[in-house]
Amino acid sequence: MSSERPVITLALINDYPVVLQGVASMLQGHPRLRVVELDSGCLPHTDADVVLYDAFAAKDRGTHDVMRLLDDPHCLKVVMYTWHVRAEHVDEALDLGIHGYLSKELTADELADALVRVHEGERVVAPEPVREDITLPDWPGRPEGLSAREAEVIALITQGFTNDEIARHCYLSINSVKSYIRSAYRKMGVERRSQAVLWGVQHGMDPTGQQQRTTAV
Repeated sequence: MSSERPVITLALINDYPVVLQGVASMLQGHPRLRVVELDSGCLPHTDADVVLYDAFAAKDRGTHDVMRLLDDPHCLKVVMYTWHVRAEHVDEALDLGIHGYLSKELTADELADALVRVHEGERVVAPEPVREDITLPDWPGRPEGLSAREAEVIALITQGFTNDEIARHCYLSINSVKSYIRSAYRKMGVERRSQAVLWGVQHGMDPTGQQQRTTAV
């Protein structure tokens, strides 16, 4: 009898293709994980043992999307992949029936290990602390110097959120939102909100303009 362990098929779902490619690159070459589908803003079309769901700056639909994935016969296990690792976020996701809740601060090896454990029946929650030696997956605006949080705020501005709405969506104070906007504007070279929206559209921060699906070979 063969001692080889079975390959785990993985579908990645995120609003932004650049993020999908970054996460796929992190997992490339793992002996047990095989990415079979990359989805931007839609349900997977290929059966997958594990679905890694990342709603970067998704507007008011995270819970709805998770419920759809949990009900989808293509998805055996569903794992949330997010920056938001506060206890209330984790509890809400687990109450929905999600199989794992993973921080984007995980290294590639830690992420892969967590996905394997989920597939093997463990409910994994891994909100790891930030470390300077972590290589994070890409996000829109990173090449221009935006931090992940600055990019998320600008993505929400691009989608028409007000500052108050951004604060509620991201669980930030209004002063923190304004601080992220000021620092992001300096890096983007803009001064007004209208300029920021245009910049965001030009840099791939409007998911409605780039819905696409790629099935990995």
